[in-house]
Amino acid sequence: MATVASKGAGVGITRWTRLIPVAIIVYIISFMDRTNIGFAFSGMGHDLHIDKAQQGLAGGIFFIGYLFLQIPGGHLAERWSAKKFVGIMILIWGVFAVLSGLVQNFTQLLVVRFLLGIAEGGIWPAILVLISHWFPVRERARAYGVWMMNIAISSIITAPLSGWILSVSDWRWLFIVEGIFPFIIAPLWFGLVADRPSQAKWVSAPERQYIENALAEENADAPESAPFADVFRSGMVWRLVVVYFLIQVGFYGLNLWLPTLVKNTTGGSSVLVGVVTAIPYIFAIVGLYLNARAADHNGRYAFHVLLPMAIASVTLVASVALGNIAWLSIVLISFAMGGALAYDGPFWASASRAMPMALAGGAMGLINALGNLGGFLGPYIGGVLQVASGGSFLSTSVVLGVALLLAGLLMLTVRGRANPVTQAATPNTSMREHNDD
Repeated sequence: MATVASKGAGVGITRWTRLIPVAIIVYIISFMDRTNIGFAFSGMGHDLHIDKAQQGLAGGIFFIGYLFLQIPGGHLAERWSAKKFVGIMILIWGVFAVLSGLVQNFTQLLVVRFLLGIAEGGIWPAILVLISHWFPVRERARAYGVWMMNIAISSIITAPLSGWILSVSDWRWLFIVEGIFPFIIAPLWFGLVADRPSQAKWVSAPERQYIENALAEENADAPESAPFADVFRSGMVWRLVVVYFLIQVGFYGLNLWLPTLVKNTTGGSSVLVGVVTAIPYIFAIVGLYLNARAADHNGRYAFHVLLPMAIASVTLVASVALGNIAWLSIVLISFAMGGALAYDGPFWASASRAMPMALAGGAMGLINALGNLGGFLGPYIGGVLQVASGGSFLSTSVVLGVALLLAGLLMLTVRGRANPVTQAATPNTSMREHNDD
């Protein structure tokens, strides 16, 4: 007999056309305000008298601050309100984004970027929780994948916009102009978002019933409450933490140094570097959608993390090794970035199932919190290795590529609810699967 979750067609798609777009816009701006520092490195280095290692530290310290509100953000989104929590934090992060353009020395820069990390910290797990309240498992990898196109879209926008701002002004105005955007998006978030289908007047009755029935069916055997300590005892959650950490080492190491890599390859102006830097993220959008759709179809979440990680690892190193052929290097970098982002939908669909719904927000917060420390390590390693190698990016690319490949291989060890294809053989999943190994 067909399950409720298999009957989603024809009940309405408002959850796709209203909720997902505004969530994308919020995180586009969030991602812009954390990564535009990659375009500011050169100007900051000159004005604040800091070398590449210090620039890498300034780019990476965001992720130390990012740690603090991850678990509280996911927990508050599940127990209180994702809508209210995210809305408040949008306004706070806007303040620190603008202040990034007003710093007068290296110490002030580190403090402001650290506080920006705190302000943005809980938003990712809170929106993950919000989406899990609106999309049943059979749609979740696609929902996460489409939402996470925000990273690629943001980079496509950030690259040429930042390049243009730098061409007419300087790095200070780059931070100030892009830091104003959160204050524009906050009213849209408060006006369009609802925490659950039952709280949204704009959802049709059939769509609301489909979502609520499907979620109830999926979580019928899950406890309504459980000790929060179970999150920390789960071997599955800790494996996902390590996987995500390794991915962030590779991704942010590539992302924040990409403008520098493109400039070294093309030797172009700020505007040209901005335009060329946007190209790899177009590949990422395609990869995100196709990989998430395939993962929803076959349930092989682990495989659909490994595949893009392997592609990213090989093409990243090749792009640098063949950097003397500019067009080929850009094509390979594009495949590397596409792979480095295409894992997102399947990975977070897996993470959302790692623990029962009552603990899912905290679990995803923990994974994102500790995993994103890789976002500190990747840019910093990139800066240190470039200093040690006289400006070459080859040793950096090898380290980042190895991190991505190891992440994909480790993901293959994830079993149970978090990797549905394995669930078919063991339908009576119990809490022991959340505490394996």
